[in-house]
Amino acid sequence: MSRRSGILEFAVLGLLRESPMHGYELRKRLNTSLGVFRAFSYGTLYPCLKTLVANGWLIEEPGNDTEAAPLTGRRAKIVYRLTTEGKEHFEQLLSQTGPEAYEDETFAARFAFFGQTSRDVRMRVLEGRRSRLEERLEKMRLSLARTRERLDDYTLELQRHGMESVEREVRWLNELIESERAGRDLKGSAPGEPGSRDTTSGASGGLPRPGDDPRPDTPDDTAT
Repeated sequence: MSRRSGILEFAVLGLLRESPMHGYELRKRLNTSLGVFRAFSYGTLYPCLKTLVANGWLIEEPGNDTEAAPLTGRRAKIVYRLTTEGKEHFEQLLSQTGPEAYEDETFAARFAFFGQTSRDVRMRVLEGRRSRLEERLEKMRLSLARTRERLDDYTLELQRHGMESVEREVRWLNELIESERAGRDLKGSAPGEPGSRDTTSGASGGLPRPGDDPRPDTPDDTAT
C-alpha cells in the first residue's frame, strides 16, 4: 500500500467512526477537512472503500432512500458503517507515534483527528514533528550559508521564504506542546492565535461538521 493510500484509509476510518456516511458525503468531508484530499476523485475513494469492506473494517448498508429509488430510476445510496474490527484497527493506527505519524504527507491527517487521540500520543507526535522540522531547518541554514554568494536575489528570497515557513510551523508546534504540557485544550486559545481552532471537542477531531461546507453540493451522489 502506498503512503497516500494509507492516509486515505486512515481518514475514511476516522470519519466513519463519527457516524455512518455514504460515498458522496465522505468525499465532501475529505475535501473540506483536509487539503491533501482535494485532488482525490470518486475513482480513488471507492476502491479504498471496497478494500476496507473486504478487510472487514466496513460494512455496506442500503441508505434511507431505498424505497424512493424505484420511483426515480436512481440507484439507492450505499451507506458505509464502521465495524468493531474497523474501530479497533483505527484505534491501533491512532496510537502510532513513529515517523509515519509526523512526516509531511501524514501529519495533517493525524492532527485532524487529535480530538480522538490520547494526550500522551498527541505529545509524542507533536514532539516528533517538531524535531523533524528543527533538523530540516538546521540543514536549510547550513545550505544557505554555503551557497548564499552564488545565489541571485530571487533564489535567495525563495530560500528565505522556505526557512520562514518552517520557522513558523516550529513556533506553532512549540505553542501546541506547551498547551498539552499544561493540560490545556485548544479552546483556551484566543481567536486568531495559533491553536485557536478547536480540535479536542467532538468526535470528529476538529473536522468540519456536515453542513459546514459553504460550497454548493453537486448532484452526483446516487451511486453510494
